[in-house]
Amino acid sequence: MAKCDEGYRCEVCGRDVGAVTESDLYLRFVLGEVPLERLHRLPERHLWCNPALAQYIVHPALEPVACEGPFSKTEMDPGFVAAEEQRVSRGYRRLLAIPTLGLSVPEYPLAVTPDGE
Repeated sequence: MAKCDEGYRCEVCGRDVGAVTESDLYLRFVLGEVPLERLHRLPERHLWCNPALAQYIVHPALEPVACEGPFSKTEMDPGFVAAEEQRVSRGYRRLLAIPTLGLSVPEYPLAVTPDGE
């Protein structure tokens, strides 16, 4: 069966990633961490199945995700944590808006502002 016939399965839990708004891969694409030409080749995960990134999302639509161990934000510099929360939460807001924006996939990523945000 072709991959597209199988849907997009989370490499961590094995369940379908049912919407772009649940997608760790597309969040990373929106943030500019995944290039367009690699998007179709990288494994998919639910946001909550990648706690190292999801822990930085601060938004009422997503229950807070805890990351255990050395990559926990509780182990990080508070300035770094604040910057990551701002950056990743901004990306998550964009991810939530994508279904209503009428954009093509290459238009999903956030524009980088002059101050790097």
